[in-house]
Amino acid sequence: MDASRCVIPVVKSPKDYQAFRISPNDTNRLAIVFEPTTANFSVTLCVEIFDVGGKTPPNRHQYATEMFFILKGEGQASCDGKTVPIRAGDSILVPPTGIHLIENTGSSRLYALCIMVPNENFAELIHSGVPVELDEEDLGVLRRTAVPAFC
Repeated sequence: MDASRCVIPVVKSPKDYQAFRISPNDTNRLAIVFEPTTANFSVTLCVEIFDVGGKTPPNRHQYATEMFFILKGEGQASCDGKTVPIRAGDSILVPPTGIHLIENTGSSRLYALCIMVPNENFAELIHSGVPVELDEEDLGVLRRTAVPAFC
């Protein structure tokens, strides 16, 4: 290992995340974890939080691949007309140009780790939105201290 190439890692905690609604009436929020300015790489990593009944508008990316890992909740993911159920532990990979959306069909919030490579102006779009605060439920999920729901 070349010690001269070693860099200090960037470490953040949920209290450091900036959260936004891209549009004021959106039913989902995005908490930015890492973006090109902090990662020094064309990637955006965020936690997407969907209110009950919330969803993204159908969207697509010309060059970027978008990946989701469902942290908590349940819903459905659609891409190019195909819809599948999703729940905690599921992963979704959306290739470039795929028209896609995520929808919360559950009875509680849906939390998804979202990674976009390359950034394709995703971080800039999020920052152009309306700043919002993460509440105690959000912070509990992000800190992994949330009490699990039992059926």
